[in-house]
Amino acid sequence: MGKIREEMPVLARHEGEWEGVYIHVDPDNHEISRHRSHLQCRFPAEGEYAYYQINTYIHPDGTREEIHFPATYRDGRIWWDTDRIEGSAWEIDERTVMLTWTRKDMPGAYLYEMIQISEDGTARGRTWHWFEGDRLVKRTCIKEQRVA
Repeated sequence: MGKIREEMPVLARHEGEWEGVYIHVDPDNHEISRHRSHLQCRFPAEGEYAYYQINTYIHPDGTREEIHFPATYRDGRIWWDTDRIEGSAWEIDERTVMLTWTRKDMPGAYLYEMIQISEDGTARGRTWHWFEGDRLVKRTCIKEQRVA
């Protein structure tokens, strides 16, 4: 699994645990909803996946949702194909990872995400752009801090 760390050094800097807040806004930047999050980003030493992310969402009513995102590595990207999403991520500079994916439960929809990690590796900012029918329908803004 050393190849992924060598070829995707920015992604490798995301290894660990992150806590933050997801804020969903409509195309006019009016808040739709928000929830807290805890993400675990791992590079397993063994097994079929080069990258493994577990997202836990904590909603205002106290409900929790845990989603697993195992990914393979090839061609300088990580690739997801889970029951929920299909897509990939790649690096564009020394601080930025880009992602694009589709939600399998949302035919005709696709998303783009941009993630910037701070130079010291303790904070990151993420934005998602949600499209349906090639029209922007929502954005998600995420602010996170490394906790482990």
